[in-house]
Amino acid sequence: MLRRAVLAGLTAGSLLLSTAACGGGEPAEQRQADGRLRIVAGFYPLQYMSERIGAESAVVTNLTQGGAEPHDLELKPSQLAQISDAALVVYLAGFQPSVDEAVRLQAKDKAFDVAAVEQLAAGGEHGGDPHVWLDPVRFAVIVGKLAERIAAVDPAGADAIRVRAAQLQDELRRLDEEYAAGLQTCARREIVTSHAAFGYLAARYHLTQVPISGLDPDEEPSPQRVSQVAALAKEKGVTTIFFETLVSPKLAETVAKEIGVKAAVLDPIEGVEDGSDYVSVMVRNLAALREALGCT
Repeated sequence: MLRRAVLAGLTAGSLLLSTAACGGGEPAEQRQADGRLRIVAGFYPLQYMSERIGAESAVVTNLTQGGAEPHDLELKPSQLAQISDAALVVYLAGFQPSVDEAVRLQAKDKAFDVAAVEQLAAGGEHGGDPHVWLDPVRFAVIVGKLAERIAAVDPAGADAIRVRAAQLQDELRRLDEEYAAGLQTCARREIVTSHAAFGYLAARYHLTQVPISGLDPDEEPSPQRVSQVAALAKEKGVTTIFFETLVSPKLAETVAKEIGVKAAVLDPIEGVEDGSDYVSVMVRNLAALREALGCT
C-alpha cells in the first residue's frame, strides 16, 4: 500500500508540473458556460452529497470511474485540469494519495476536506478508518458543512443550497432511525468482514466488527489471523462472512467455506455500478445485516 501511495504521489506530481507548464498561468474558469459551478469529487459518496446539495446549480465530476477501487486512483492530465478549473474540490485527505498531491499543488485554497470536518486521522477513534459516510449521523454533519462551503462559493444560490442540504440531512436522519430500529434486537452483534471498512457503522449501532484483514483492502492477512477469525466466528455462531463489491470475495469465501457458512455482500459504498445510490445501498446493507445477525 505504501509503495503504491508513493508512486501515485510521484505520478501526480509529475503530471501537475506538466499541466502547469501548458496552462500558461491563466486563471481557472470555475463555472461552465451555462453558469453552473464546477465541483470535483474524489469518489462516489462525495459526488453523491455534492450533487444533492448543488443540484441544478452545479456540475459535479467524480474522479473515480464506476466500478474502480478509489484507493488505487492515479490521475490523468485531463483530471488534473478538472481539479485546476474547479470552483471546489471535495476530497478526503489520506484516502487517495494522488488527489491529496493534486490538491496540495493546485487546489489548496478551494478544497473541502471531509477528514478535517470529522477529524479523521491515523490512530483516531476508529484506527484511521476513513469510511465515515457509513454512519448517517456523521455523514449528515458533513453535508451541513459542505453546504455552507458551497454557499460561500455561490452566495446567490445560498438559500436553495441550504434547503437541499436540509432535505438530504432529513433523509439521513430517517436512515439512521431505520438502522437503529432494525438492529436493536438481534441474536448476534458480531459482523465478520473481509477488511476493516465498517468501524463507524458498527460503533453507531452497537455492533462488533471482526475484520479478517486491516483497512487496506489489498492487505493479505496472516494464516494465524484467518484461523483466529474463523474460531471466533464459530464461537459466536456467525452465519455470514461479508465481502465487498469492488474487491475480490476470495478471502471471505475461504473463511466462510472453512466454517460452513455463507458469504454475502456488505457494501462500503466507495462506488456504485448498477444505478443505485447511497441511500438505496444503505437500505440493502441494513437488510443484509438483519439477516446475518438474526434480527427481529
